[in-house]
Amino acid sequence: MQDVFVFETQCLHSLVKVFPDEELRDGSYTRGSALRGETFDFQVAYRAPALTKPIRVSVTSTSQAAITLREVGLAPSELPCQRRHDDNVLRVTPGLYPDPLLPIDEEQGIVGIHYQWRAVWITVELAEETPAGEYDITVKFAAMTGEMLGEESFHLEVISAVLPPQTLIHTEWFHADCLANYYGVQVFSDEHWGLIELYLLTAVRHGMNMVLTPHFTPPLDTQVGGERLTVQLVDVRKEADGTYEFGFGRLVRWIELCDRVGIRYFEFSHLFTQWGAKHAPKVVAEERGELRRIFGWDTDATGEAYKSFLNQYLPALMVFLRERGLENRCYFHISDEPLFEHMPWYRSASELMQAHLGNFPIIDALTNVEYYEQGLVKGPIPANDHIGPFLERQVPELWTYYCCVQYRQVSNRFFNMPSARNRVIGVQLYKFQIAGFLHWGYNFWNTQYSLQAIDPYRVTDAGRSFPSGDAFLVYPGEEGPVESIRMEVFYEGLQDLRALQLLESLVGREQVLTLIEEGLTEPLSFSQFPSDAEWLLGLRERVNRAISGASASESTKRGRLS
Repeated sequence: MQDVFVFETQCLHSLVKVFPDEELRDGSYTRGSALRGETFDFQVAYRAPALTKPIRVSVTSTSQAAITLREVGLAPSELPCQRRHDDNVLRVTPGLYPDPLLPIDEEQGIVGIHYQWRAVWITVELAEETPAGEYDITVKFAAMTGEMLGEESFHLEVISAVLPPQTLIHTEWFHADCLANYYGVQVFSDEHWGLIELYLLTAVRHGMNMVLTPHFTPPLDTQVGGERLTVQLVDVRKEADGTYEFGFGRLVRWIELCDRVGIRYFEFSHLFTQWGAKHAPKVVAEERGELRRIFGWDTDATGEAYKSFLNQYLPALMVFLRERGLENRCYFHISDEPLFEHMPWYRSASELMQAHLGNFPIIDALTNVEYYEQGLVKGPIPANDHIGPFLERQVPELWTYYCCVQYRQVSNRFFNMPSARNRVIGVQLYKFQIAGFLHWGYNFWNTQYSLQAIDPYRVTDAGRSFPSGDAFLVYPGEEGPVESIRMEVFYEGLQDLRALQLLESLVGREQVLTLIEEGLTEPLSFSQFPSDAEWLLGLRERVNRAISGASASESTKRGRLS
């Protein structure tokens, strides 16, 4: 009996996750719109009737925009979700999940595997100067012999308005030690600095404008009594009389690199340990001609030795930052995720830091609103499932975050979650006028508590500890970072936020809020939102139409006045 299957292709939107072991559930998506200065993504799924390689994939377009093709790779997950998950997930079983966006070699092409649906990811980068208009983008699949296997065309309308700059402060915690570990380079060697620059460039292109700055090795996800690889930017020398000298040469290089790639804000790493503020981070100093650790888990954070150190270090750092004109670009941390019972230690740390920092803001991820009410932290960052009390108190310039335990009825970006659940955060950030977003895992390639380094292509759940998709957004490539579906989709959410802000500038906030909630059975919140991709895509199209109409009216009005 002859094989009745043929090579198949289908255009899909970016919020579809194509699994190799199931049929496509979504219909074709062949047209969309974007603003000038925006990055637009879509996919083409393909299925071959037999093992077919290489398949050469190419793209042509009537637009002059930069277009990149990448293969949607599969990543393993042993722990795809928490046990008490909600229903807004794609699957809960361990297995292979679409996530890394792999570069396509022109000679090697891609591979078709017997009856498996796979996908190619298409990224269209529109410059602000891109002319408004209608453009066709055609993706073609050809066999090694030159035989055409299939093609799909997408129609993209570019609207004349320009996407405004991002105002949201956005940080994904950058782990410099993980780069050194994976690539086998010495910390702060020229090779390490080169990697840092490549990974920060990718972060900036995806809306990250703040970076975790390790003046001392960050005391994050470290086993009590254990250590992470030293990544300390500040040189410390301890004198015989107990005084300290500080050198800021590497910090200068870090700041200059960040300025070069487009990082705007510096988030100085925590000066007290995670989950309690009871101890000091690892601090290495030169003493009597030898480099050794002088503070760490064995240091009482409330003791005189560490207080004396901070009473000398913080004034020196303030002088350095003010001399470089960085007063409006720096943020500080005390301790990550303190609980209510940790308040006495946090209070001691907060009082000491506030005495030196002046107007420099202190921000911390935490749950209990009492920390804010008692003035211990002016910049609380509640998780999106605990943000209600902070919204009720109208905390100014409020931030939010999520991590491995925000998995019921809120936005997040685990492998097994639909991409709409990732992207919807942009609309939520807009409605509640959130000033900043924090996430702990840009490139955390360790197991939980940093007991050992991992290969992120094989271990995606921090050693069966955090659901896959929580610990990192990028994979390590031979020539720098390999991006993920989750990273691209989250950036789409940030672009939605900017488009909503643009529309607000044209028609007012009330009209935008009405547009967002039109047809919803209950108001949009961090815990109540439509779960389907069609609502989100439809909303963005309505926003684009409204921007186009309002911009045209504004142009006509200006013409009459002139």
